[in-house]
Amino acid sequence: MALVGGNSQPMAKALALVVLAAALGACDAVIVRLLAGNVHSFVIGFFRAAFGAMAILPWVILRPEVLKTNFPLTQHALRAGLKLLALVALFAALGLGRLTDVMAIAFTSPIFVGLGAWAMLGEVMTLRKILALVAGFAGAVIIIKPAAGGISAAAGLALFGAAMTALIQLMLKSMSAGDRPDTLVVWNLLLTTPIALVLALFFWTTPSPHELGLLALQGALGALCMVVMTRAMSLADASVVAPFDFLRLPFVAVMAWLMFGETASPSTWAGAAIVCLATMLASRSGGRQPAG
Repeated sequence: MALVGGNSQPMAKALALVVLAAALGACDAVIVRLLAGNVHSFVIGFFRAAFGAMAILPWVILRPEVLKTNFPLTQHALRAGLKLLALVALFAALGLGRLTDVMAIAFTSPIFVGLGAWAMLGEVMTLRKILALVAGFAGAVIIIKPAAGGISAAAGLALFGAAMTALIQLMLKSMSAGDRPDTLVVWNLLLTTPIALVLALFFWTTPSPHELGLLALQGALGALCMVVMTRAMSLADASVVAPFDFLRLPFVAVMAWLMFGETASPSTWAGAAIVCLATMLASRSGGRQPAG
């Protein structure tokens, strides 16, 4: 996509978009907590995908060329399935643990990306990357505060979701070279819906009208967040944009306090700050990364 108006205008627009995406992501987390206990995570995943797909369908109809892809649909389907598992793990974690703790742990995903790039793609592990990995996982340990009996279910699910998100990002590193970001977003939403439906049927309970309204709102917000973040990544390098995604944490903290009376512990803020700094350190040695 062409950049107009010099370098500063696209950068400012990218930062504004990523702040918007952070706010949307915080709203998403709050909606999941409101639904937790009444709607199963796989059912939430299905409705999120279905309403998200419905939200982009008018755009796809107006611009059918966005469906043109250079990859087999099975590859898009694999990415969609992994994305669904990552989301469901995060949804389950948000229903079990404190919102700020879960969100802070989810931010370890870029650390897993660095580890996976070294193990799977053969990328060189520099001293900077090693320090970033060590610091990132140290920050996660501070947040999780593992006891003698191990980590909590919420923390474990959040870590699993972060690792799955990292795997998706590694897949996108190669796919983004062949397809436009818009194409990757559209196929992800369209293929996630049938996959999610099959899995949701095993845990199905029909949502109430109120819950259905929340699910519709979440689906629309999720699709908008994906589009906004993809657009931000197309305007500026990930090393500049990605750290601002951490604004989701203070947004979530404020909403969790206002709506659920939850307060983040000092260890959560300390661990999240370390993870944020580690992510910034790691991203300085990388280029652009597509949004997932």
